[in-house]
Amino acid sequence: MAAKNLIIVESPSKAKTIEKFLGSRYRVVATKGHLRDLPKSRLGVDIEDNFSPEYINVRGKGDTIREIKEAVKDSSKVFLATDPDREGEAISWHVCNLLGIDPLKADRITFQEITKPAVTEAVKHPRPVDMALVDAQQGRRVLDRVVGYKISPLLWAKVARGLSAGRVQSAALKIICDRESEIEAFIPKEYWSITGTFSKPGLTPGKEKKESFTARLEQYKGKKLTVSSAEENAKVRKDLDAGSYTVGSVEKKQVSRKPYAPYTTSVLQQDASVKLGFTPKKTMMLAQELYEGVAVKGHGTIGLITYIRTDSVRISDIADKACKDFIRDRYSDRYLGNNVYTNKKKGAQDAHEAIRPSYVELEPEEIKDSLSADQYKLYRLIWSRFVASRMKPALYDQVSADVVNGDYCFKAGGRKLVFDGYLRVYSDSDQEKDRMLPELEEGSALKLLDLESEQKFTEPPSRFTEASLIKELEDKGIGRPSTYAPIVTNLLDRRYIYREKKALAPTELGMRITREIMEVYFRELVDTGFTADMEEKLDKVEEGKESWQNVVSDYYHGYMEGQLRVAEKELDKIEMAPQLTGEMCPECGKPLAVKHGRFGDFLACTGFPGCRYTRTIVTGTGVMCPKCGKEIIEKRSRKGKLFYGCSGYPDCDQVYWYRPVDKKCPKCGSLLVIRGRSLQCSNAECGYHEKRTSEDK
Repeated sequence: MAAKNLIIVESPSKAKTIEKFLGSRYRVVATKGHLRDLPKSRLGVDIEDNFSPEYINVRGKGDTIREIKEAVKDSSKVFLATDPDREGEAISWHVCNLLGIDPLKADRITFQEITKPAVTEAVKHPRPVDMALVDAQQGRRVLDRVVGYKISPLLWAKVARGLSAGRVQSAALKIICDRESEIEAFIPKEYWSITGTFSKPGLTPGKEKKESFTARLEQYKGKKLTVSSAEENAKVRKDLDAGSYTVGSVEKKQVSRKPYAPYTTSVLQQDASVKLGFTPKKTMMLAQELYEGVAVKGHGTIGLITYIRTDSVRISDIADKACKDFIRDRYSDRYLGNNVYTNKKKGAQDAHEAIRPSYVELEPEEIKDSLSADQYKLYRLIWSRFVASRMKPALYDQVSADVVNGDYCFKAGGRKLVFDGYLRVYSDSDQEKDRMLPELEEGSALKLLDLESEQKFTEPPSRFTEASLIKELEDKGIGRPSTYAPIVTNLLDRRYIYREKKALAPTELGMRITREIMEVYFRELVDTGFTADMEEKLDKVEEGKESWQNVVSDYYHGYMEGQLRVAEKELDKIEMAPQLTGEMCPECGKPLAVKHGRFGDFLACTGFPGCRYTRTIVTGTGVMCPKCGKEIIEKRSRKGKLFYGCSGYPDCDQVYWYRPVDKKCPKCGSLLVIRGRSLQCSNAECGYHEKRTSEDK
């Protein structure tokens, strides 16, 4: 049998998709992520030898490495098709090292979308491994390792074990802490809002109400008016009562609203958070599934969107033409736009297109039955944003008018949609409902129907959500698209922050780590300007303009090394106040506090070591046991594995290894459990499963 061409990718699902495109002459295998990395148990970087990294095979990847080596023996040619970014380039480089392939003579292929034309075209144009990209990945990896593994032991010794610091993580935490300090220091200021409801004089009561409009008091003698007290409000109202109302200037014009650019990674995460309620982590997981390939009825397994890590709004000429042809056929030439978008972010990497559908003709409703509920929502968001970006702006007839009373001026406005344009496909959450003013003539008299004064107070800045934090990081040039999603997860896991609904707030631990350690001893590490400057230097490595060893050396020897010595010498141990629950120990009467253990949180007596009382914290599921009717709760095995068992144990021994939901199997009546993106019957012999919806939590 003739030897096959071998293609090495990262993901098994991606491997299946590509293998179907290329046919029997190709075999596709997956690395399942990194095969080599720095060791977890030690620094793994030789600082004295120019920061030389010590790579080892990732634990548990032995079988995968053997499979790839065996596949290479039976192959006539090897193509490296890992993801088209720094991490993907580094994985290809590591594969070359494992297989004894010269990276500069390797056959490296990349594609923006997993479609048959894109993959087959890529195979025709292999290139060597891009060592500038590899060096950029190594520079970031080594720098982050040095920062984390040098500062974290200090935090363990001075505060508590299990804590960590990070180049992007610590800067993000400081941003959250700074916002909390702003909120705490904020002093509300009183102000009054004065709004009038007007109509033309001489109308019948019914028509008077129908043609009324509102206007807000904004100016006095041509300057902005601020009413700061009840006394000032009373004076203004007295002045207004003594005068009469007339129409000042009236301006009519047509305004347009341009559609947004296609999605970059960070903007997709922000929009999915606001519009769909998805966390960035969930958004990236769903986007990865759509990118790698989904079985679509009538089309087989295909990649539905382009590569998901990008900070560019650029679209290929081919995709642009395909979308415009679709708009012309689907909505007519009248909707065809010619919008121009540029990358707002300084130094945006333009190697990848914006995130868009791979096949614009596959409308969301057409393939809805082939997707999970959440996949459909995200695909619809990406598809509509992309198609809208190629459509004409929406047009509005807009009217603004002044209502004058002596030296006082009220402002009124209204608009009416006259051409929907891109709104035909993209629902704009900021879109206002039509609200037109009646026909008004300058100098004509108006009748005051109602004058309302409302006391208000200025509000503090709001806490960051995951979406607004990502925007803040991007605006300040901190981190890159691939780093945004895990940031909040890491901060939550370290208990540096907590969620209050969607808002993020620092814990006492997070605030003290930032204020008493990071800002004092590692000021540059949490300085947003310094961190952004470091990102630019690392980007220069990717451009081949800088050596990664020089960047890391300048940072470590020029700054961090000395600060570590000072911190180790001067920093006293920080004692954290216990997190009291308000509950007393049943054995000695002292307060119980929340403690953090290897297998999660638990309650312990503050009288330790004199009193050793502890109790697990029960987390319920809201699902009742089918055997005895008591609640199923979260539990952990002796090895720390999470499972779900009846709270009536030991009288009832009902257990589930996967989280049950309050829904019974239609075939056998057993509880259904969550398994990935589906619900499956907890009875292994039954085999029933169904798609999981957003309500199944």
